[in-house]
Amino acid sequence: MAKFTLEEATIADVHKAFKSGELTAKKLVGMYLKRIEAYDRKGPGLNAVITVNPGALEKAAALDAKFRKSGPTGPLHGIPVLLKDNVNTKDLPTTGGSKSLEGYVPPSDAAIAQKLREAGAILLAKVNLHEFAVWGESVSSMLGQTLNPYDLTRTPGGSSGGTGAGLAANYGILGIGTDTVNSIRSPASACSIVGIRPTIGLVSRGGIIPYSFTQDAAGPMARTVTDATKMLNVLSGYDPGDAATAWSVGHVEKDYAKHLNKNGLKGRRIGILRSFFGTQPIHEEVNAVTNRAIEDCRKLGATMVDLSTPDIDSGKIANEISVHLYDLRPDLDSYLGDPKANTPVKSLGEIIASGKYHPGIEKNIREAMTLKRDAIYHERLAKRTRLQDRVMALMAEQKLDALIFPHQKRPVVPVGENQAERNGSLGSVTGFPSIVVPGGFTKPTETARIGVPVGVEFFGRPWTEGLLIEIGYAYEQGTKRRLVPPTTPRLAGEMQV
Repeated sequence: MAKFTLEEATIADVHKAFKSGELTAKKLVGMYLKRIEAYDRKGPGLNAVITVNPGALEKAAALDAKFRKSGPTGPLHGIPVLLKDNVNTKDLPTTGGSKSLEGYVPPSDAAIAQKLREAGAILLAKVNLHEFAVWGESVSSMLGQTLNPYDLTRTPGGSSGGTGAGLAANYGILGIGTDTVNSIRSPASACSIVGIRPTIGLVSRGGIIPYSFTQDAAGPMARTVTDATKMLNVLSGYDPGDAATAWSVGHVEKDYAKHLNKNGLKGRRIGILRSFFGTQPIHEEVNAVTNRAIEDCRKLGATMVDLSTPDIDSGKIANEISVHLYDLRPDLDSYLGDPKANTPVKSLGEIIASGKYHPGIEKNIREAMTLKRDAIYHERLAKRTRLQDRVMALMAEQKLDALIFPHQKRPVVPVGENQAERNGSLGSVTGFPSIVVPGGFTKPTETARIGVPVGVEFFGRPWTEGLLIEIGYAYEQGTKRRLVPPTTPRLAGEMQV
């Protein structure tokens, strides 16, 4: 019988090893802690982990005792999870990556953190993000810059870059990301993993440091579509702490795993959103990867439909329709100003006055202080409604099941540069769901031995997560594009237990 291998381990691998007695949750956590110790500050110095849970081994031992007595406690029994550090945890600091919240421990868990615990998961670590999730390079005053494990000269995308880099480097099995413009899908694309941005309302944002309640979403990140799907099962559903989730009632599927169908692309009609492709030399490698993905979808049974949509422009959507910066001050203030929260700073204004933040967010947070929910804001919301209608009409007219495009028009940027030409704004501004899966790599270079990852995004109508999972899974299984990063190899003695 094959021995358990930590590298690229899945939920199914772990649970099989638990059942055979070959592995315990405590042993598993210990192995992941060794990898974090070896690779996060030492070795390549990925710099992804803000806080390791000091109670993780104790929690794992308790789960092992329960397993011996009565079997698994839930669908994620003993599964180590990396939690973006804007998700409240009642027993660990939640900082949003900001020195202004250093040491702050919330009075209660975020709804999704509680759901993960109830499902038997182990919250292994809180990981880095772009401070307060306001941009896409994953740099913060708490930790500094997280590096991309495929190319240490580049960012891991963001804002959920700590989750992306950590999962790519096998620091855990599952991760949580949040996404206001690109922030689940950007690191999924840049780190050769899977990220699902659900329809707004499918997953609660209750207890997550907000950026824009209009656009914020939380969702699963994993190395495989299967694991991301199993995580979505746990995360989805109504939460009275987030009114938007009331819209999900009647739309939540009991088990999204029924959509893990290798033939899921057969008979599908997928629109190619050519307006989301770049046309300059810097875009050629990403275009090549995406065009190959389109051909793969065709070979796997899908009808691929070229679309002419010059009016659907991701840059214009981000700059002229998105309301994220308008929402930042009032929505963040609602979290910080909650008297039950007992935060060390009570408003965005106090954060600025404290000076305890990374200078990289200065421009955005100062601009947010000047913006009001005025006529321009409401015009943007009207444009948002028109965009939603435009996309729905496009899909109806062309009889489409989904759209396909590169998540980012060019490879993820080097450290020190600002993210550019990402296409996630279509999903975040409409609030519609999408999934990013590994599409392949750019050409190898001196700093990127196997190239830089490129993610392919599949986008759908509201509440079609099951369909997107089916498409994403069929593509993943038919192509197998994910590769292990060369900077974080197996440790001595890690391969088998």
